[in-house]
Amino acid sequence: MTASVLRLAALAVLTLLLAACGSTPRRAEPPLVAGTPRADAANAVLFRAIALVGTPYRYGGNTPDGGFDCSGLVGYVFRDAAGVGLPRTSMQMSEIGKRKLAVDALQAGDLVFFAESRTVSHVGIYVGERRFVHAPNRGGTVRLDSLDGAWWREHFVYGKRALE
Repeated sequence: MTASVLRLAALAVLTLLLAACGSTPRRAEPPLVAGTPRADAANAVLFRAIALVGTPYRYGGNTPDGGFDCSGLVGYVFRDAAGVGLPRTSMQMSEIGKRKLAVDALQAGDLVFFAESRTVSHVGIYVGERRFVHAPNRGGTVRLDSLDGAWWREHFVYGKRALE
């Protein structure tokens, strides 16, 4: 083979590899498009949730003044920022009739659910880049955490899209 044939073959292989890397996953979610109702609602939810970081945790709490538990935070943010009513508890929220999403399918504004012993016991709001806002525990405050944290990665069960 001549050098030019080898170069053409190498170029063809490289082109195929780059095309494979840039292909869309089979179950890709449509991206959020700025200016659409869903994107606007998701942005409102994110800004409201992030603004509440530092609010004290309080079991049964569902207001900024009184503090939040996990589902109280999520319910308050969705109601206040997007006008979306959600059930009161994380278990009830996990049962809303939306399809379950894997970590890689999550989009900003999605709900993320965590379970111990196969029972959903915690919920947060996905903000993107594998991070979520939640009210984690007594003595703590609303905070931003990574889904890659050991406990969260191990106990993540699925996400759901409440904004559609």
